[in-house]
Amino acid sequence: MPFEVDTSGWSGEGEFTERLIDRLRAIDGVRFVRVEDAPSTRSDADYNFISNELFVDFATTTREEPTKRFGFLPSTRTVTEKTMTLGGLEAALTALPDVGAPDFGDDGMLQYLRAERIVPPYQTRGYKLVELVRIYESGTPRRE
Repeated sequence: MPFEVDTSGWSGEGEFTERLIDRLRAIDGVRFVRVEDAPSTRSDADYNFISNELFVDFATTTREEPTKRFGFLPSTRTVTEKTMTLGGLEAALTALPDVGAPDFGDDGMLQYLRAERIVPPYQTRGYKLVELVRIYESGTPRRE
C-alpha cells in the first residue's frame, strides 16, 4: 500500500517533525501518518515551544488459518495482522542516525524532545526553540 500523510491539522512548524515524517516514509510497515498540532504549543520572547503529535497506522497482512466449526467441521478463517508494532517502529527510528532513540517510550507512545538555540541574522539576542513530538498508534484511546 502507498504511504499517505494527513497534515490538515498541522501548522507546518517543526523541523524535527518534518524529518520524522520523511523517515517514516521510508519504513516499510508504516502505511499512514496524521500530524496534528498539540494544544501545548506556545511562544514567548525568549523561547518557542512547538508540540506536535503523530498518529501512525501500520500496514496489515492477511492469512488463512485452519480452524474447526462447531468443534468438528474443518474450516478456515482469515486473520489480519499488523506488519509492525510501536516497539518495532522505535527500533527502526533508533537505527536512524539523524533521529535516534526516543527520550521516552512505552507501549502506547514514543516521545522526542529537541532543543536548540536560534540566533536570527542582525539580532544580538536569540531564542530557544524546544520541539516536543509524540508518536501514537492510530486507533488507540487518547491519553490525558
